[in-house]
Amino acid sequence: MWVVAVGSATLWPASAWAASVVDAPVGTAPSLPWGLPFAGLLLTIAILPTLAPRLWHHYVGLFAAAWSLALLAPLAVLHGPELAWHEFWHAILVEYLPFVSLLLALFTAGGGILLEGGPWGTPAGNTALLALGTALAGLMGTTGVAMVLIHPLLRANAHRTRRVHLVVFFIVLAANAGGATTPLGDPPLYLGFLNGVPFGWPLRNLSVPLLLLAGPLLGAFWLLDRHLARGEPAAPPARKLRVQGWRNALLVLLVVAAVLGQGVWHPGEVALLGQQIGLERLLGILLFAAIAAASVAITPPALRERNLFSWAPMTEVAVLFAAIFLTIGPVLAMLAAGHDGPLGPLLALTTDAAGRPSPLAYFWLAGLLSAFLDNAPTYLVFFQLAGNDPISLTGELSPVLRALSAGAVFFGALTYIGNAPNMMLRSIAARRGVRMPGFFGYMAWSCALLLLPFCLLTVLYFLP
Repeated sequence: MWVVAVGSATLWPASAWAASVVDAPVGTAPSLPWGLPFAGLLLTIAILPTLAPRLWHHYVGLFAAAWSLALLAPLAVLHGPELAWHEFWHAILVEYLPFVSLLLALFTAGGGILLEGGPWGTPAGNTALLALGTALAGLMGTTGVAMVLIHPLLRANAHRTRRVHLVVFFIVLAANAGGATTPLGDPPLYLGFLNGVPFGWPLRNLSVPLLLLAGPLLGAFWLLDRHLARGEPAAPPARKLRVQGWRNALLVLLVVAAVLGQGVWHPGEVALLGQQIGLERLLGILLFAAIAAASVAITPPALRERNLFSWAPMTEVAVLFAAIFLTIGPVLAMLAAGHDGPLGPLLALTTDAAGRPSPLAYFWLAGLLSAFLDNAPTYLVFFQLAGNDPISLTGELSPVLRALSAGAVFFGALTYIGNAPNMMLRSIAARRGVRMPGFFGYMAWSCALLLLPFCLLTVLYFLP
């Protein structure tokens, strides 16, 4: 790791990584080798949990720190500790802390809601719960609905030995695709809203693509679950649905309201240790931390125990995403440099022969990059490539924005790192005894489920 990073350090101008990767000036983007620490981190996440699970779980923090230092240490040596500190503190304060505090609030409050009884545990009931999660994701956000509904889904199917498909379909539908209908559903659409896309635009333009994706998948899930259920013990008799932890449900709604409020209230910026951050984002971090603390205080430990609640999934995701947010910066800066940057030949595919944005390329290219990078900044980079004009993009270029939005949201289910809930759901399920596939095994599942619907959407919406 260290040799690779030091060998590439002189290839990156010290001025490249200014306030935000999406504002990086043309000609100052990092060169391709600076993406190697991020690539190394991804390979570590993909390979080690399968090949050496005990080593991974014992030293996950060490691996995350090593790849982060593989980027920051050469930067400090060759371009000065001030720049290294600037990039570290920017990634942590402006990008990571708002993300992880939101995740913490939803994880803690969601784990304090106990749903018992109901029709779940049978093929029809499980399908209904997946459909409910897909529908609610646009209102609660994919992370919120994932943290609330994964516990009753796994608890209702505790009598079964084959449960991997339950979690995979849940990740695809509730934790990703369902977020396509509102800016509250998924971070890319929220960024679009902040940049002038009307709040109701996703509902009007992505509802039918969502139905075309989710409908066949729900049908396929029902058939598969019915087939697998034949070899399993019978589900316990259905009991009346009982919900406990209503105060936590109100806390989840408070989180959703706070996210929406951050999009419309901008009181200015404050400086913390030399880094500027919007006051609304700083207050959001504090509010989300307070919500998590309040959830712990008001929730009886016995309720969390019945949910088999554990802090381990949150800890693992928090550690890994700290490293991801740090090492992903150069890669996003390469994208932000546009056609004149090191990824220019790749980005040239986004236009047709006449130089106009191509919906086909925006759907597949932005989607595939979103599956391996953070889908929110990827969306923003392509939004700017398409002209950065919400009036045009919701008017004559609406097919381009539809392609970009669908790609950023739907492709997030292709990998464990494509969207924040994916890795957390994997960890929660593994802690509850589900033998979850590794990185590549999960991709085999997701590609089998999604590539055909993606081709269908391409034919119906995105071909010239």
